[in-house]
Amino acid sequence: MIPLFLELILMLAIILVAAEVFTNALEHLGERLKISEGVTGSLFAAVGTALPETMVPLLALAGGTSSQRVNEEIGVGAILGAPLMLATLTTFLMTLAILRTRGLRGVVKPERSGLTRDLNYFLAAFGLAALAMFVPHDDWYVRALFSAVLVGLYVLYVVMTFRASEKLVESGHGTEAPGTMLLARLGVPVNLGTIIVQLALGVALLVGGAKGFIHGVEGVSHALGISALLLSLIIIPIATELPEKVNSILWIRRGKDTLAFGNISGAMVFQGTLLPAIGILLTPWEPRVEVLTGVVITLVAAAWLRFNARARGLAVGALLVNGVLYLGYLVVTLTR
Repeated sequence: MIPLFLELILMLAIILVAAEVFTNALEHLGERLKISEGVTGSLFAAVGTALPETMVPLLALAGGTSSQRVNEEIGVGAILGAPLMLATLTTFLMTLAILRTRGLRGVVKPERSGLTRDLNYFLAAFGLAALAMFVPHDDWYVRALFSAVLVGLYVLYVVMTFRASEKLVESGHGTEAPGTMLLARLGVPVNLGTIIVQLALGVALLVGGAKGFIHGVEGVSHALGISALLLSLIIIPIATELPEKVNSILWIRRGKDTLAFGNISGAMVFQGTLLPAIGILLTPWEPRVEVLTGVVITLVAAAWLRFNARARGLAVGALLVNGVLYLGYLVVTLTR
């Protein structure tokens, strides 16, 4: 048992290092391209830090283990567990980081138009993904239509986000890299080429770490007698979402609320569109109780964020509710 957990910890360490390498390069890319914090947070950083949990279901469905059933359960769990974690636990932990400085009556002030756009797209896409669970697997053409719509929604989201970038930069929401690029510390000059090299290095480490993590999850699930689906819904997202947690916590403590929230909400859109589009086509995608519970709580948490996204900001006290929702999810699924 101990070697299995050591393997998970090692793979997690590789994933975290890879995410740091990747996001560091993304911030410098955003600054060099003179794009807004919204684009850097909701697209570049969000997709970059979403790569770990993205790689897990993709590699699992491609044959991560010798068991097709286990591969499908890991895939579905990782696909649906990531948005759940972002909307609930990640948001809660980010809020805890500023609770002492801003207080329960304080507010978080991300750029409102970008946040509401992210949440609107996520709610529409994830709601469609939930409806697709009730489509019989034999009706492949209907499922294919759902998948195509989800991919189309993400393409439209990317276009709208980039269109808003120029005005946001002019109003003072341009991206600023917080420090030196990691490769530059080795004496390498900072230019577009070296930024791309560091991005590629981050991707390579992410793929390796995610592949090892799949095998670790399979071993732990067998040892503990827990289904790979339940373990993937809970354990994989907690582990692979750590990059989002760390980045968002650091950004919000520095007062960069737009980057902090964009990192979370942008990843929610990415994981609520493209990954369910794959899951609908390549897995049974059935409305099992533990799956539906997670989907409903995710939608409630996202709707709560959208409801509280007002002009004056989001109340710190209201954001703590998202942590309560995650606790409710654990109670329902672990006491069945």
